[in-house]
Amino acid sequence: MKVEGLAADLRALLESNVGQNISLDTVIQSLGTRGFGVLLFLLSLPSALPVPAPGYSTPFGILIAWLAIQMMIGRQTPVLPQWALKRSFSYETATKMFGAGIKFLGKTESLVRPRISWIGSKVGKVLVSVLIIVMAGLMILPIPLTNTFPAMVIFMIGIGLTQRDGLVIILSAIAGWFAVAVYAAAIYAVYYLGTTSFDEIKEMIKFWN
Repeated sequence: MKVEGLAADLRALLESNVGQNISLDTVIQSLGTRGFGVLLFLLSLPSALPVPAPGYSTPFGILIAWLAIQMMIGRQTPVLPQWALKRSFSYETATKMFGAGIKFLGKTESLVRPRISWIGSKVGKVLVSVLIIVMAGLMILPIPLTNTFPAMVIFMIGIGLTQRDGLVIILSAIAGWFAVAVYAAAIYAVYYLGTTSFDEIKEMIKFWN
């Protein structure tokens, strides 16, 4: 699925469900694919972009990690549990969330294209899967302001997988491991310096988000 086509499908989804709650299953069916890239894009979107969609980071982080495990073991078609497929967004939340996604895709569609195909190899998928699991774990951590950056890494990996753009995935991976270093430093500081350093740590994490 092309990035341009994904944005168009999101617009069509909103237009066909005006005023209604939109379930995750409806979103997936409307996009016409169950590929890993599209699902990673969708599940990271509420936390990745600056839209008010609280309460999704933990359950969607768990689902993202589950998808990454499926990628790692070589599944071709992702599977989501029924409870996840039934989870829905209000139309207002969906409009803000998908609207932000459409706007972002519109700005990046000319930059994303198929390249560096080795990233789709078995080894490449395993490396990407490990990174996604780590990023999903950071999304789930109960630390203030830790959701956005890891979710954005997953969001960009989802776009890269959808468009088979290895360069986007590699750049996302570099940013992701840098985020791991920042959060590891923050956790280390909390453990060794105590709660007196918490305000400074929040400011540091906020800066990188």
